[in-house]
Amino acid sequence: MPIRREHRFFYPIDWPQLSAVIRFRRAGGRCEACRRPHGQTVWHLGDGRWWDAEAASWRDGAGKIVCLPVGADDVLGVVRTTRVVLATAHRNHDTADNRNANLMAVCQRCHMLHDAPEHRRRRWRTLFRRRAMGDLFRGPYD
Repeated sequence: MPIRREHRFFYPIDWPQLSAVIRFRRAGGRCEACRRPHGQTVWHLGDGRWWDAEAASWRDGAGKIVCLPVGADDVLGVVRTTRVVLATAHRNHDTADNRNANLMAVCQRCHMLHDAPEHRRRRWRTLFRRRAMGDLFRGPYD
């Protein structure tokens, strides 16, 4: 995933090479959280379950093989496709900590789930700052 211009300063110069080593050499081109393969289009049900063509079975959001009971889900009615792109994420969200143990290769879905608390915090901060600026320059809200 591309790094925002204002955050590039926090990453090392060799980040593209370091990221490639984590994603392709260590993880073998698969998400370390759910095992989705990089660069392939996978069928998924929207709740984390996805079809692993290599294993010829459904997997859950944690990468474990699951059995879908016959008739329980209308699989053909809800199946969607997604092209998987791996990224390297920091487990502790500290971009200065580039130890091998702190980095993990994750797909888009797992990256968003991993970063969800940080996204909520940033959203709250942005809304709080907007409201404070409104109070300061335009008076209190109605």
